[in-house]
Amino acid sequence: MTDELPQKSDKPPMEERKAQNWATVAHLISLIGFLGIPFGNLIGPLMVWLFLRKDHALIDDQGKESLNFQITMTIYALLACLFMFIIIGFVLIFIVILLDIILVVVAAVKANDGERYRYPLTLRLIK
Repeated sequence: MTDELPQKSDKPPMEERKAQNWATVAHLISLIGFLGIPFGNLIGPLMVWLFLRKDHALIDDQGKESLNFQITMTIYALLACLFMFIIIGFVLIFIVILLDIILVVVAAVKANDGERYRYPLTLRLIK
């Protein structure tokens, strides 16, 4: 057994941890839209991404991913509202909301572990 020193990364551990925390926030802050803040699901991730994207690649990547997903979910929710004129919209809006909450939590857990998460069914509008 040899006593090997851990290899140094480009960033100190605290910087990586801080980036993981902000990447997690970029996902979770989208849930403020459910508190009644109009377009809070879009404004939250947009603010995190705009202000911190240059600080770390993980924040840039996950901020864009969260924002793209929330734009997509907003489009899906608007379409579901249109379909409320024919009863199916009520089921669709429930599915959209449930899918939004579940996938945001999954993405936040992955980002907290330092993984780059890709949401399914997402339009990649911001690259």
